[in-house]
Amino acid sequence: MAALEARFIGSLNGYVALVTGASRGIGKGIAQMICEAGATVYITGRKMDSGDFPLRGAAYDIERKGGKCIPVECDHAKDGDVKELFQKIGEEQDGRLDILVNNAFAGVDFIMKNMKNKFYEQPIEGWDIINNVGTRSNYIAAHYAANIMVPRKSGLIVNISSAGGLSYLFNLPYGVGKEANDRMAVDMGIELRKKNVCAVSLWPGAVITELIDDQVKKGEKLSPAFSSPQDATLTGKVIVGLAKDKNAMSKSGKVIIVSELANEYGFKDVGGQTPLSFRQLKYLIGMYYPGYQWLVPSFLYVPKWLFSFAGHKL
Repeated sequence: MAALEARFIGSLNGYVALVTGASRGIGKGIAQMICEAGATVYITGRKMDSGDFPLRGAAYDIERKGGKCIPVECDHAKDGDVKELFQKIGEEQDGRLDILVNNAFAGVDFIMKNMKNKFYEQPIEGWDIINNVGTRSNYIAAHYAANIMVPRKSGLIVNISSAGGLSYLFNLPYGVGKEANDRMAVDMGIELRKKNVCAVSLWPGAVITELIDDQVKKGEKLSPAFSSPQDATLTGKVIVGLAKDKNAMSKSGKVIIVSELANEYGFKDVGGQTPLSFRQLKYLIGMYYPGYQWLVPSFLYVPKWLFSFAGHKL
């Protein structure tokens, strides 16, 4: 189990956070690190005590190392559920919410089942499956969170996104949704800047989740991106760092690569590993020629402008 760096233990005492879709995977890892830092963390999922990943069990796992974790059954496809969630937080925490992490996503199973099919070969409902809970739901949650944060002139809103918002990954609806998440964070940053509320979009790398672990056990071949995988807790560490960063507003309205922010804050991944960014040549060589990765120095990066240029067709 990953541990937060000692300097951040207890650093979020008194903070209130919400991590959506946190019964497993990266959401659970994020909630674990925020909770370990001392915050009261609300987590959401669709099933409190049933299914493969019951929410109550996740909350128990998360708060064992510190803080307080409160599970709330919530279907983020239902606006009424989300409204009640924020009312509950506001009432229980005297109108305080310091961190919102938009992580809920309902499209994983659909993507896995239709990986080899083009958009015109997939069921038409795939658009809503991927982008209702994951894009639209992020906007709804951010709306309610901002209404709590703006009067206090303090807060952090994080959209969990991916490099699929820059170039093709998985399928068409996924890429459109991720780019929308990125643009959402950029524009929220513009509108929230004078209110001292920070909004960012985070790109984790290839993360080892329960689903990926299950694929490994079945002997399935993983993408070359998993040549340098990340633990699910690394993104949580950088969110803790961002929440405590006195200069966080300088990052507001930006799309940030998790591994690069981890290195900026001095965080290590599980096992003391220095996380690699997919912009590093060392990472790119490791994907296809792992035997030569050790020859490439870590300071060589592909410029951001080149990646950005590759993702747009102007």
